[in-house]
Amino acid sequence: MGGDLILGLDPGTAATGWGIIEVAGSRPRLVDCGTVTTSARDPESERLLALYRGVQAVIDDYSPAAAAIEELFGGANLKAALSVGQARGVIILACAERGIHPAGYTPLRIKQAVVGYGQASKGQVQQMVKSLLGLDRVPRPDHAADALGVAICHAHSRRTEAKLGIHG
Repeated sequence: MGGDLILGLDPGTAATGWGIIEVAGSRPRLVDCGTVTTSARDPESERLLALYRGVQAVIDDYSPAAAAIEELFGGANLKAALSVGQARGVIILACAERGIHPAGYTPLRIKQAVVGYGQASKGQVQQMVKSLLGLDRVPRPDHAADALGVAICHAHSRRTEAKLGIHG
């Protein structure tokens, strides 16, 4: 491997998707992806601890140079939004404890970076992830494919910032 590794994260309490891409040159390359899952039968505190430890294990296994996480968007379901917010908090903490401060991207920005269209469907984003990474099929599970989209968005943003001379 000759480029920087970027960890993309799609937060959720039941399943947090993660994806690692390598950025060397103009085309990102898939390194690995997966999910950290928890059981709805477990107490909330144990689920959050499992997410925290799972994300740290991914960081320890791959030593990414950077990370990016999807930001919350306004949804109608307050309980679900609070749950994802808690998951997002422990994921950010897990990264910070390993010396990585993840960039946050809205779903709109991720869709614009990956597809070029902010109103793209989830399926369109996943198809573009497949195409951009040169894969034969869309990565599974869905949360992992979504996390790869977050990583691609971050790679695109870093490339744009570098061209503009912005150091973020």
